[in-house]
Amino acid sequence: MEPLLKVEELNVIYGHGRQSLHAVKDVSLDISPSEILGLVGESGCGKSSLGKAIIRLTDPTSGKILFKGNDVSTLQGKALKTYRQEVQMVFQDPYGSLNPRIKVGNAIVDVLTVHRIGQSRTERMEMVIDLFESVGMQADWAYRYPHQFSGGQRQRICIARALSLEPDLLVADEPVSALDVSIQAEILDLLEDLRATRKLAFLFVSHDLAVVRNLCDRVAVMYNGEIVEAGPVADVIDNPQHEYTRKLLAAVPSF
Repeated sequence: MEPLLKVEELNVIYGHGRQSLHAVKDVSLDISPSEILGLVGESGCGKSSLGKAIIRLTDPTSGKILFKGNDVSTLQGKALKTYRQEVQMVFQDPYGSLNPRIKVGNAIVDVLTVHRIGQSRTERMEMVIDLFESVGMQADWAYRYPHQFSGGQRQRICIARALSLEPDLLVADEPVSALDVSIQAEILDLLEDLRATRKLAFLFVSHDLAVVRNLCDRVAVMYNGEIVEAGPVADVIDNPQHEYTRKLLAAVPSF
């Protein structure tokens, strides 16, 4: 099967000269349609930089990002806007991802308007209500402000916003790390349902190997900007080959 996304020897460097930071170092990976690839590693290892480069919120310094066989590494203008309809991101902090002064339904209507989806504001709001219901939210909640929701509910809203453009790939950057454990489980169940019903693929960024084991098909372990180990989740977790992977596993609490 042809990969949906293929990253080839990608580098992301911030700054110049002695002040530069090599955040992503020659990373190569691929994601198939409807697959969930976990990307794990400690804070500061380059996971978020890689995710942002894939969605082109950060420009890669070198290397290639191929989506459906097309090189999207240097897209600009309308071409980049079109690409972002197909690849969306869900961030770690759902409250910081929402404008506190705009009702959450209107925030999604604005996204639809920018991308010229729907013929009228009424039609777009109907689409928003459908999206809310698809992520387990009540229709009338679309008329509330972000502060009126819990953390888990706000993350559902952010997922609904990402789904509004009907993407094929979601980059989920630590989407449950700021939530209580019981709420984490609900959001993970939602992501699995979306994978099944919408045939979505995910790059699931996390520092939590226990979460990755339950959700992902394959996992890539990132350390100091590099992928040091990758493979099917069970193979990597049950038989880790790299010392850093073994240290990550040793840090997982057991009950």
